Amino acid sequence: MARLLLFNKPYGVLSQFTDRGSPTLRSTLSDFIAVKGVYPAGRLDRDSEGLLLLCDDGQLQARIADPRFKLSKTYLVQVEGDPQEPALERLRQGVELNDGMTRPADVARIDEPELWPRDPPIRRRLSIPDNWLKITLREGRNRQVRRMTAAVGLPTLRLVRWSIGDWTVANIAPGQFEEIAV
Repeated sequence: MARLLLFNKPYGVLSQFTDRGSPTLRSTLSDFIAVKGVYPAGRLDRDSEGLLLLCDDGQLQARIADPRFKLSKTYLVQVEGDPQEPALERLRQGVELNDGMTRPADVARIDEPELWPRDPPIRRRLSIPDNWLKITLREGRNRQVRRMTAAVGLPTLRLVRWSIGDWTVANIAPGQFEEIAV
């Protein structure tokens, strides 16, 4: 039976166990997870937060990370600006990025979610509103959500991966993990 860890990755933590090539020491998974033999199934950028799955089974790891399996990934995204329907519709239809057209995404405006405070906090600008979106993708390009929202004029301020498939970070505190058998 495979082991699967559901880790709530805090902001500023690398999605790897060691930090190679940096002159300054950055926080890594080894600062939070002392479980041997598990490896990240996919990545989550250093400046993003939320669900990162780690497992000890290569086939499961590939099934989670490989876009061919179209495992949905849902993000709660704080954007700068006031999202209007034409911008949201562009995200739903797919956006042209420098590496090609994205697949269509499920996108909805949402009320500000009840999340843990981010450290450091998001900058607030009195003259520019911010809003929240729930975006579900079925592919996983590098910094895709950030690039998509920027392409429609809504820069991302905070990005929290809430779920991958049926697995969620709900009820897991930042820096903590839950282990399940699959």
